[in-house]
Amino acid sequence: MWSLETLGRVRLSDYFYMREFLYSEIANFHQLQNIPDDPDLAIENGRQFCTALLDPLERTFGRVAVRSGYRSPSLNRFGNEHKLNCARNDYPQECHIWDRASGAEAIAGASIVLPWFADQYEDGRDWRDLAWWIHDHLPYSEMWFFPKLCAFNISWRPRPWRVISSYIAPRGTLLRRGAEPSETLEVRQARYADFPPLMK
Repeated sequence: MWSLETLGRVRLSDYFYMREFLYSEIANFHQLQNIPDDPDLAIENGRQFCTALLDPLERTFGRVAVRSGYRSPSLNRFGNEHKLNCARNDYPQECHIWDRASGAEAIAGASIVLPWFADQYEDGRDWRDLAWWIHDHLPYSEMWFFPKLCAFNISWRPRPWRVISSYIAPRGTLLRRGAEPSETLEVRQARYADFPPLMK
């Protein structure tokens, strides 16, 4: 039997603990709980997500700030019904519900900010520089970019979809599932030539 204290202390990867992903401003403000229905599955998928994506980002760019991590099905449903920027629970790209599915259908993700890049973005840097760097270096499944701080949702799946979308101009889908990048590797590499090398 999991206690909330024990769950929060679970180490998901080299840099991340479950507690960092359980905080929710929606839950805090509306006095709701954010506890997994299936803690073991949430931990399993969360470990895959953190190990594959967040740890390499932290090693390479420094601190990864988690804006919105895990959401329980009931909390996410509340957020969607009250128009609080939460997708439907059954939306295929809803990545915050880590204990929704297992095996080939598993998914886990979070909304994050990389302060290293956010500072450059505030000075006018193109969000696509970071999107293409991640595309060329990490096994992400989906990314959605947002205007504030160049925050973005990033998700993991056992079989990545490789989709990039944005609410920052140029808005829309930068890379569709199964499509090839619109820019050549050489052009993409020129965008992020000043980035630090990937630290796995």
